[in-house]
Amino acid sequence: MLNAKYNLPKLRYAYHFKRAIQCAIRQIINDAIVSEGVVKLLDSTGIAKPNLSILSEEFLSELASHKHKNLALQTLQKLLNDELSARLSSALSAKSLIERLQKTMQKYQNNLLSVAEAIEELIALSKELIASDTQRQDLGLKDYEYAFYEAIAKNESAKEVMSKNELKALAIAIFQTLKQNVSLDWQHKESVRAKLRVAVKRVLQKYGYPPDMQKLATDRIIAQAELVASNLV
Repeated sequence: MLNAKYNLPKLRYAYHFKRAIQCAIRQIINDAIVSEGVVKLLDSTGIAKPNLSILSEEFLSELASHKHKNLALQTLQKLLNDELSARLSSALSAKSLIERLQKTMQKYQNNLLSVAEAIEELIALSKELIASDTQRQDLGLKDYEYAFYEAIAKNESAKEVMSKNELKALAIAIFQTLKQNVSLDWQHKESVRAKLRVAVKRVLQKYGYPPDMQKLATDRIIAQAELVASNLV
């Protein structure tokens, strides 16, 4: 059981809660508690649930320069793993990110990366994830809509010929098209899947998506739709 001095106060506002968590993590790393203590602290404060907001630019920089780098690395790994695991069932992009996280930790464990290099890679991954969340908020898209935005914006050629607002409008149109054309257990019915592919391609063509990238985009869109199948019916 964690020592009482690491218990977090029950705070009313999210900002204060975030700062309290950051403070507690700093304290536990400063005291150089064994790695198991980091995991227990994070679980006891609810960080096992998505709470990527505590990874501010300042906090990431502090972790990178901390003298107890092994504990700083484990803290970052814990936060990212929990956040990405929670997104696996709703965002296709989370799969590639969690694979990168696992690859980095494997390279570190095999002594192919120093602890400082591993921290640097996880910080880069954290910033990428935070930037994605910020972009979703700036675009004003709902989570599921943004997942389809990522699917179509992954192609560099599409971003070269289409603005963010055009891609946003396309993502919303794709989401609505899917909702209008799916049926119960659609992902297991080849006839419905074929119908969806045709409908998606029509929307891509209508919005001027690059013709040579439409098949790949359609594949990504259908794969993303399968992840959130129950939310489309």
